[in-house]
Order: sequence, then C-alpha cells, then structure tokens
Amino acid sequence: MGSRSFSGAKSFPGEDIDLEDGKVAKDREKISRCYRPVKIHNQALLSGLAYCISSCSMILVNKFVLSGYDFNAGISLMLYQNLVSVIIVSALSLFGVISTEPLTWKLIKVWLPVNVIFVGMLITSIFSLKNINVAMVTVLKNVTNVITALGETYLFQKHHGNTVWAALFLMIISAISGGITDLSFHAVGYTWQIVNCFLTASYSLTLRRVMDTAKQVTKSGNLNEFSMVLLNNSLSLPLGILLVFAFDEVDYLSKTPLLRMPMFWLVMTLSGFLGLAISFTTMWFLHQTGATTYSLVGSLNKIPLSFAGIILFKVPITLENFFSILFGLLAGVIFTKAKMRERSQS
Repeated sequence: MGSRSFSGAKSFPGEDIDLEDGKVAKDREKISRCYRPVKIHNQALLSGLAYCISSCSMILVNKFVLSGYDFNAGISLMLYQNLVSVIIVSALSLFGVISTEPLTWKLIKVWLPVNVIFVGMLITSIFSLKNINVAMVTVLKNVTNVITALGETYLFQKHHGNTVWAALFLMIISAISGGITDLSFHAVGYTWQIVNCFLTASYSLTLRRVMDTAKQVTKSGNLNEFSMVLLNNSLSLPLGILLVFAFDEVDYLSKTPLLRMPMFWLVMTLSGFLGLAISFTTMWFLHQTGATTYSLVGSLNKIPLSFAGIILFKVPITLENFFSILFGLLAGVIFTKAKMRERSQS
C-alpha cells in the first residue's frame, strides 16, 4: 500500500505488490469489503484524495524530519513510527472498531523471516531518503519493479509481455540518466536505495509464499490488513531496539537538542499517524474503486510528489535531470498500464 518503503505503519511495501501481483491486490480488495465506511457522497473521489494526500504527506514529512531537522537517527524514527502504529491499532482493536488476529507464537514464527526483511526495507528507505531528494528516490524505486519482475520469472515462472519489459528497460535508463545528471548525487544515499530496492522486491516475493502459511495458523483462517499492520510493527520493535544500539544511535539521542523540542515530537508523531493513515485510506480506496484504479492512481501520484519534493526542499536541478525524472515517472505509468492489461487478459 501507498509507499511503505518510506513509512513505518504499512504492512506492504508500496504499489509494487499491487503492480506485481494481481492476486495480492484482489485479496486486499476482498478484505476491504469487510469494513463498510459511512456513506458519503462521491466516496471514490474522497477516498482517492485521502490516499494521495496521506501517502505524499508521509514521504514529505519523513524527508522534513531527516533533512529539515537534520535528524541522524533513522532507526529511532522508524521505531517511534511503528510504536505509534502499534498503540493506535491495538486501541482500535480493543474498542472493537477493527478486528485483528491474536499474535500467537505459531503466527510469529511463520512471519518472522518476512518481518526481518520488512525492517531492513524501512531502515534502508529512511537512510536513502536522508541523502537523496524525493524525486530521485521515487525514480530509483522503479528498479524494484525490475528486480521483482525478474524474481517472478525465475521463481514463479510468470510470463511478462514485451510492453512490460520495455517499460522496465525505460525505468533502468531513467534511473541511470537521473543519477548521472543529479547535482546533489550522494554515493552513500544511492547505495542505500539500491539495497532498499532488493529488500523491497524480496519482501514482495517472500510475502506471497508466507501469506498462505500464515493464514493457516490463524484462528479465523484469514489475515486482514490490520492484523498484518499490527504483526509487522509489533515484531519490528524488539529488532529495532537492537539496531538502535548496534548503530550507536543511543549516544546521538542523548546529545541531540531535537528531543527537547516539542515541535519536533509533534512532527515525529504526525509521521506515525500518517503512516497508519495510508493503511486506512488504502483500504477505503480499494473498497470504493478496485485494485486496477488503485495501482494507476498510485503510479500517477508519484508525479506531483516528485515535483513537490523538488520545490519544498529547493533541490538544485538541471534540465537534463528534470527530463530524466519525468521520463522515469512516465515509464512507471506505462509499466502500470501494461501490468493492468496483462491482468485483464489473464
């Protein structure tokens, strides 16, 4: 959903799973029918706007925390966001607003390998966003689609049409040309982003294998979106605490004056709420429209997000870099439409 590679609340890494796998998208669409929202006029438009605003805001707020405040404890940021999500989802479940599966030891054992990849995906996303501008992160994340498509071909013997491969080739070209023309090129940031692409693709491919097994060990025989949010974020907390010590963020946290600023805590908490908001708005949007519309809107949503990132953070940009970014974003739209055509034919 959304683009959880940037946030800390979602259980899915982003549009990638929906674009790569119609089955997962359909499962989520079926789950969303269990939660009937209050009738509001033109809910499809409202839910789409809510999804777009929450997903864009999540990325921009994260970028603001990391670059605007120059916060150098990315793992702690992820940990706090996930803690906010766990508290909110647990409270909603306790009051009967949503239903979640109990976290049994059997379920935890099945889900733990996926969760390790999930945590790595979030951390590398934060590390890359710290050093790379939003537009280039968006373009570089297209490489995830390439890795996932190759994984599908070799692991699941899934056939992709020529249009899909052509779009993937365009994504690679745009990523390379974007990096070459990036005036704010940061080698460490680009390295983290490439690692993130592999982890995100691994999460997508591994999730498909684990989902069916996980459903078998739940009491209801199902695993809805809220249960996955709670499961992923709860399991990420102990691992996150270990990584905070491993990366020596404790020393930084004890010295930084940011933790004594109420406004900083407000922004951090907002990022946690926005991450969870993506989960809710995604389910609402899927219920009102469908996986196909959701995928297309998610792809188109990257265009205003990229330009907002350039304007808000005053990113130095050349004409060549601008067209590389635009080229990559359009390649993403072409890829989405090609995947939708494949899905309809199958």
